[in-house]
Amino acid sequence: MQAKENSLLENEGKVKGWIIAISIIIPLAVAVLIFMPSKISLGAEWVYFLPHLNAVMNTAATFALIAGFVFIKKGNVPYHRASMTVAFVLGAIFLVSYVIYHAAAESTSFGGEGSIRGIYYFLLITHIILAAVALFPILFAYYYGYTDQRVKHRKVVKFAYPIWLYVTVTGVIVYLMISPYYLH
Repeated sequence: MQAKENSLLENEGKVKGWIIAISIIIPLAVAVLIFMPSKISLGAEWVYFLPHLNAVMNTAATFALIAGFVFIKKGNVPYHRASMTVAFVLGAIFLVSYVIYHAAAESTSFGGEGSIRGIYYFLLITHIILAAVALFPILFAYYYGYTDQRVKHRKVVKFAYPIWLYVTVTGVIVYLMISPYYLH
């Protein structure tokens, strides 16, 4: 029995190491792609569709997150798990799409003026900062939920859920505010 517990603890240590590594590497990679001096040529205009797709995925992820919250409040664990898995998968697909877009396309400048400009940049900056740190608690929350470690899951979700929800909602708002200024 002790050997099995040691094996589980060792495996959890490896998973935690991967979560920490992923939570550091992905935001750094995204920053490099956004700020690199020249973009990768993918030889097609299709990448300019990705921001629109990303907004749809963020909207769907928002609804999945809200549904997951409602399901767990009603005690429906299987539907909660399904909703959170949908949100997690949408987030992963979004991340790949976001990286592809920013590796291939120049960033779009916001053209709004007056107070809307301040609102836009407040939402954008808070969105970026929280998106950069969100992966860490989200991955732990998902891992603890997946492995049915409910006490640990609840502790992490207190931070992960509001951050994740804020990031998905503000991602859509920022998209709607900047979409008139896209060149393609």
